Amino acid sequence: MTSSATSAAHSAKNSRAVHVLARAGFAASGVVHIVVGVIAISLASGQSGGEQADQSGALAQLAAAPGGVLLLWAATLGLAALGLWHLLSAFLDRSAESGKDRAVHIVKNGAKGVVYLVIAFSAATFAVGGSTSSSGSTRSLTADLLSTPGGVFLVVAIGLVVLAIAGYLAFKGITHRFERDLSMPSGSTGRTVRILGTIGYLARGVAFAGVGVLFIVGAVTNDPDKSTGLDGALRSFADLPAGKILLVVIGLGWIAYGVYAFFRARYTRL
Repeated sequence: MTSSATSAAHSAKNSRAVHVLARAGFAASGVVHIVVGVIAISLASGQSGGEQADQSGALAQLAAAPGGVLLLWAATLGLAALGLWHLLSAFLDRSAESGKDRAVHIVKNGAKGVVYLVIAFSAATFAVGGSTSSSGSTRSLTADLLSTPGGVFLVVAIGLVVLAIAGYLAFKGITHRFERDLSMPSGSTGRTVRILGTIGYLARGVAFAGVGVLFIVGAVTNDPDKSTGLDGALRSFADLPAGKILLVVIGLGWIAYGVYAFFRARYTRL
């Protein structure tokens, strides 16, 4: 029975349908990143119109666009397939056999799988006319943790984990490690992918560093309203010296990553 289940899982992971949908998931992720980048730039110019500068705000923008519901359903399918592929890869891919490497492989791909499935669920929610709030969910999680004994340490731990992720994203961009995920094209296309990936990963790293800092600030001040996820992090950048310029740079970086995601949809190793 176990052997049959494993064989079925391998077949699903390597099926053409899952691969096609997973590539569409990268493209859908690219659209979300581009919209978040545009919202971030509009925050810097004071013309955001109240949109959240995170995945919820991006999905709300897509839902309001002509044909947006169909696009959201397509994104739901693609992101769900991408999440499933990462979860299957976490446990079926034997490329990392040693204990430590195997554990890192499982955690990294498992976490990516869960993230993509959560975004797919959010896209489906907007597609059926509902809505979600990423910043509200983050604030609620922080409040719940702070109300429990020792919860402040958990919130700090979350902040440190997010900071570590931010550092890894920046490192991945600077060292071009993202190229390992791709069958890199040659010539000008390859140079374009390299530039977009470098800028995109760095911008994501800076943005997520802000998210991690807000978790820690929320814990230290015992104020869950300080912890508002990506939207709060980007808005906080606007209050820094030359913050609006920084926000525009981050927004452009997220747009660059969104365009990179389209190339990844084409050249990613599955």
